[in-house]
Amino acid sequence: MYTKKNYSIRRMLSWTRRYIYIFALLATIPVILYEVLNWKWLHLPWLPIGLIGTALAFIIGFKNNASYGRLWEARKIYGGIVNASRLFATMVNDFITNEYAVKDKTDEEFFKIKKELILRHVAWMTALRHALRVKKAWETTSSNRSDKEVMKKMHIQEYAYSLEDELQGYLSEEEKQIVLSMTNKQTSVLNLQSKHIKELKFQGLIDNFRHMEFKDMIGELFTLQGKAERIKNFPYPRQFATLNLFFAWIFVTLLPFGLMTEFEKIGQTLLKTESTGLLFSFMADNFIWLTIPFSIIISWIFFTMERIGDVSENPFEGIANDVPITTISRGIEIDIREMIGDDKNEIPKPHPEYVNTQM
Repeated sequence: MYTKKNYSIRRMLSWTRRYIYIFALLATIPVILYEVLNWKWLHLPWLPIGLIGTALAFIIGFKNNASYGRLWEARKIYGGIVNASRLFATMVNDFITNEYAVKDKTDEEFFKIKKELILRHVAWMTALRHALRVKKAWETTSSNRSDKEVMKKMHIQEYAYSLEDELQGYLSEEEKQIVLSMTNKQTSVLNLQSKHIKELKFQGLIDNFRHMEFKDMIGELFTLQGKAERIKNFPYPRQFATLNLFFAWIFVTLLPFGLMTEFEKIGQTLLKTESTGLLFSFMADNFIWLTIPFSIIISWIFFTMERIGDVSENPFEGIANDVPITTISRGIEIDIREMIGDDKNEIPKPHPEYVNTQM
């Protein structure tokens, strides 16, 4: 019966299959040399290899814990953006009034002002997610063959469309050109937002207290933006990441040399028992060949955990388990545009869930 569980296992095996081929080769060659060519000197005691494996388990655990911390912090940041965006929409709805206005505005004029502010906020989220999708040298999806293969089967909005294309309809042509000319485009959008709110204050549509509340909200958005940029632009320390990978390959390479001796001892012990039969004798005499499957399994477990840490440390790349910033941003847009009473025919639909059925 097909379930999500065995589908996930199948995807995991597909994602790591290139490493499984390497593990099989690294395990088979020593056993052939040892058993077929009778190179009996080609073995290592298990104790030092076991110590390396124990140390590696602690190191990988530390890395995965730190990587998960980065992933979870990224998710909390976008949770903060969700909450701040809804509060901003509420402020736009309730704080902009004719109470102190120099010249009263009609309901249609108020709606135009509110929609302009909300669409500019969506433009900020759009610029931010495009900045977070920019590929960095240390990110694995741009260098690892397995990750690149997975990414080809996924639809990443920010890789399919340019920022200029996605800003269409959210900013005026003049504002769009200003934003695109800046180095930090998401910061320039918030700067435009702040200037617009100041103009509303001069028109008396926002009083001093409410203007300060809007400024505090702009400050909160800057804070959330800065936190996301910090995770994006400062990687997990490369000395730890490089050493982890180096130690993992040392352990995987040495593993069959230690297992061979252990399985040969088990086979010799079985031969000394009183059990009889050709099948039993054959199995006992060739027990050393179990080194290959056990080496592959142990190596796969260690290396898969290492790879999980690799892909978790950069939570904005767009790989399957990263923070779905595109989907979250679209959900926010729908919420806040509905809050101001925008035409439902103009509000975009949620992004579809792209399920990879090829892996």
